[in-house]
Amino acid sequence: MMLNTKQKSKIIEKHRSHATDSGSAEIQIAILSEEIRRLALHLKKHAKDNHSRRGLLGMVARRRKLLDYLARTNARKYNNLVKKLGLKK
Repeated sequence: MMLNTKQKSKIIEKHRSHATDSGSAEIQIAILSEEIRRLALHLKKHAKDNHSRRGLLGMVARRRKLLDYLARTNARKYNNLVKKLGLKK
């Protein structure tokens, strides 16, 4: 369910804004989105896994907070990221 180092590196390369960018809000949102997608697939198979469901809700809340922060600070980056990841506003 968790992303390994190679997968995280690919996401970081795809969403970084400069050469040393490894933890900006855009990257954190992209990584959380991929983890949420994987966990949602897991929960479709294992519907009664309430421990994972609780973790999923925490990840969704953390991503929402980061998205709100990005929308407040830089609307252009927010709109580009939402489009790129295919998220609802």
